[in-house]
Amino acid sequence: MLVQEHQLSVQRACRVVRLSRAAYYRPRTDAVPRDAAVIDALAAVAERHGRWGFWKCFARLRVQGETWNHKRVYRVYCALRLNLPRRTTRRVPKRPRQPLAAPARLNQTWALDFVSDTLYDGRRVRALTMLDEGNREALDVIVGVSLPSARVVRALDDLVTVHGAPVAVRVDNGPEFFAQTCFEWCAAHGVAIHYLQPGKPDQNAYIERFNRSYRTEVLNAHVVESAGELQALSSSWLQIYNTERPHDSLGRVPPLTFLPRPQPAVESPFEVSA
Repeated sequence: MLVQEHQLSVQRACRVVRLSRAAYYRPRTDAVPRDAAVIDALAAVAERHGRWGFWKCFARLRVQGETWNHKRVYRVYCALRLNLPRRTTRRVPKRPRQPLAAPARLNQTWALDFVSDTLYDGRRVRALTMLDEGNREALDVIVGVSLPSARVVRALDDLVTVHGAPVAVRVDNGPEFFAQTCFEWCAAHGVAIHYLQPGKPDQNAYIERFNRSYRTEVLNAHVVESAGELQALSSSWLQIYNTERPHDSLGRVPPLTFLPRPQPAVESPFEVSA
């Protein structure tokens, strides 16, 4: 291109693009016929051992007596798209440290987290646990095989209907809390999102301690066959946790005894309006 359009000499054009003159004059050849033997040998190994990586395949070819250079074999290996995807670390944005301070009133900060478990038949289930940091009250536990962000938002809507919206929610960097659905819900209700720093579960210590109790007294104590059965057990246990079970950090009283929720005013049927 430089030689034809800009009338440069071959020597100068090769120097500009850093190409040797030998490569310029070398005729183009189709690599498929030239690498046919490598392709057949790699395909045979990959067909028999589909989960082997490049170096295992290359070592197997050497055992079979092939003497191809590893760079040539790797080029063919990548051209055939035999390279396995690598599991890389998910990059998360840097987060400011979230101090763990117990608020003095309710609905200041709600903590959310996920717990995983296995049913009797081997199926995996997840549980969304929600806690009010003001009195450590367990607001709800939602159990399901799949709990996407839309289900998280519906659970928050149910709690807002009963208790009102919190000032902030404390969550980790899970994909359910990264979703646009969660952002839009928090923006619509004026709720701030306090993300934990990656690898710092101690910044959500209240719900982590609750999850330990939930796993010990419910998940590990019962063998269940369905998500519905686990949901019923969890709901029944929540009543005991909030009203009967002594909480060590609250002076050995239940959460609703330590800081009860105000009951909604009920209009008396005997009142006569003026």
